[in-house]
Amino acid sequence: MDGLKRRLNESVQLKLSFTLSLAILVVAVVAGVFSFLSAFDEAHELQDDVLRQVAQLMDRQRLLPAVPTTDIRLKDVDEESRVIVQRLGEVSPSTVGVDAGGVLPLPATLADGLHTLEFGGETFRVLVKTTASGERIAVAQESGFRNEIARDGALRTVMPFLILVPVLLLIVADLVRKMFQPIAALSKEIDQRAEQELHPVEDRHLPVEVRPFAVAINRLLARVSQSMESQRRFVADAAHELRSPLTAMSLQAERLAEAEMSSVARERLTVLRQGIERGRSLLDQLLTLAKAQSATDLPKSPVSVQSIYRRVLEDLMPLAEAKHIDIGVEGALDAEVWASELDMIAVVKNLVDNAIRYTPEGGRVDLSVGVSEGKVVLRIQDSGPGIPLAERDRVFDPFYRTLGSEQIGSGLGLSIVQTIANRIGAEIRLDFSDQEKQTGLNVAVIAPMR
Repeated sequence: MDGLKRRLNESVQLKLSFTLSLAILVVAVVAGVFSFLSAFDEAHELQDDVLRQVAQLMDRQRLLPAVPTTDIRLKDVDEESRVIVQRLGEVSPSTVGVDAGGVLPLPATLADGLHTLEFGGETFRVLVKTTASGERIAVAQESGFRNEIARDGALRTVMPFLILVPVLLLIVADLVRKMFQPIAALSKEIDQRAEQELHPVEDRHLPVEVRPFAVAINRLLARVSQSMESQRRFVADAAHELRSPLTAMSLQAERLAEAEMSSVARERLTVLRQGIERGRSLLDQLLTLAKAQSATDLPKSPVSVQSIYRRVLEDLMPLAEAKHIDIGVEGALDAEVWASELDMIAVVKNLVDNAIRYTPEGGRVDLSVGVSEGKVVLRIQDSGPGIPLAERDRVFDPFYRTLGSEQIGSGLGLSIVQTIANRIGAEIRLDFSDQEKQTGLNVAVIAPMR
């Protein structure tokens, strides 16, 4: 009971359905009882009219009641439905029972009119009438039969209520459910949106009572979009403004390296130059991430995956050669992805850069492209340590780096890849390159095909 009350308080749809159903049931019960009683009384009134008509017929036609008989033919007659007509006061009580065709022991002093009398454990409805000739007659019928007919008639009157009420309850429940379908559809549409999809919800198909709620959601989405845009603009502006000081520091460090200094000073200068380089790399990654988050233009033409691979390998080949890593593209199959060239370069470059950095010297990095179920599959595999299953949900978070990693990086590479993939409708899957040894990383980017 407490659970039902809680659900009624929490659910408007359930409360509305319950209230309407309860109101329908109450009205149906009241109307059914009233109709039953009215039909029951009306049936009795009609049966009383039958007794009056029989008495009137006896009076007009001057018919005399038949003398009671015990003829065997009465056994074939339904004693409950028969109408008994007899003189009042002139017929002596019969030893024959009423069911066998005998007369009723009616007193001679019985007044004219309708009476309900009981004889031998049975109830009779009796009409006493004085005819024009001064003779008094009684017309009677067993009440049990009359009540049965009345009940049957009353039940037939109430039967439409018994059929209509369940149908009406189902119709009400279905109507209430359909009335709340636009709200459920609105909730589903908002719930299925990606993080960057902050466009207003469509409110033209919503009921008038729900539109203010949709308008409030649109205003909230607009404020959130404006806030996120301000944050992205701040990150982009800050990264852009910091590039000039870092470039100047890098130039000063290069000029300082040309001067004569002790080995200790030169060692510290090397560390300084590495820190400056990491800062510049971090700023570049921040700018790339800000562009990936703010880009909204749809691609105008598809781009070749093999051409993207060639451009990325041209940029990162020196880094791979420095670690003696065997890197290349497997197979000559090419496919076109419906995405911008800059987005695909950023995705592939970040994935290949991570593969080179985390693969030990003398390792291997392979790039390949395939087609599966109408989509293009870009695959980058390496022979590095891989990513443990427990950390695969977090590696796409900004600035997160795998535990125990000694590689220099910003932790933004996979975050940039995930942001671009969400925007272009691609999916990223991580797996081990070597399933038996649980080592190596196999990254598959499943992108929409042309």
